[in-house]
Amino acid sequence: MAINLEKGISLTKGQTIDLRKNAKGESVYDLSQITVGLGWDVREEKKGFFGKLLGGSKEEDFDLDAIAFLLDSNGFVANLGKDLTFSNGNKVGLHGGDIIFFNSMTFPSGTGTSQMLYPQGTPKSTMEQKVKQLLNNGELIVHTGDNLTGEGEGDDEQIIVKLNSLPNRIEKILFLVCIYQGQARNQHFGQVDNAFIRACDANGKEIARFSLSNSPEFNGMRSMVFGEMYRHNGEWKFRALGNPESTDSFVQILKRYVKQ
Repeated sequence: MAINLEKGISLTKGQTIDLRKNAKGESVYDLSQITVGLGWDVREEKKGFFGKLLGGSKEEDFDLDAIAFLLDSNGFVANLGKDLTFSNGNKVGLHGGDIIFFNSMTFPSGTGTSQMLYPQGTPKSTMEQKVKQLLNNGELIVHTGDNLTGEGEGDDEQIIVKLNSLPNRIEKILFLVCIYQGQARNQHFGQVDNAFIRACDANGKEIARFSLSNSPEFNGMRSMVFGEMYRHNGEWKFRALGNPESTDSFVQILKRYVKQ
């Protein structure tokens, strides 16, 4: 999806805005479809003279995954989906429920939508066409694919939401990013620069952006709860959060949002 490069409201941690309104308080944005873009750059570590001379081992790429939890009026994920076996024999859980992630990339899912839609090397134009097809076929949320490195300009991953069409039972959407195998690879958000979340309306106009400044509190943190969209008095709001988590598993965070 083409996104307008014009900047929206720059948010600070904890700030809440009405998604319909610009900085002047004018209701100008089309919320029939929202694109939530997440981006990051991996800080290039400086090597000493001998490190450069010897080359050293190649660092593993950072694989950051965008995830969304769809919450009900009680703040819980009501539908955890089901276990699914793909044609290649791979098995995954939490498929087709109220969690949008790399193994369940649409809501409501019934299409078998998974990472298999976007095999590595798929041309961007093909991916964009598939996303458009899914939205036209009635999916209300589509994850646009897994960027394995964070390289390139603009958003690294996007989650598209037909905000005004969501069922009333969905009261809040929580957006987070986790570093895949961050603990095993000794990777954390202290090594990530220029991390941000932004929301763009149906016309590609940027509504708001929340950028994380570098902070020592991110050292050793392998997940980040970036922000949330929620209903309030019939309108959709967005709140910037920026809460770091030590775990690299979104399932550990998910446990807080499952009714016991």
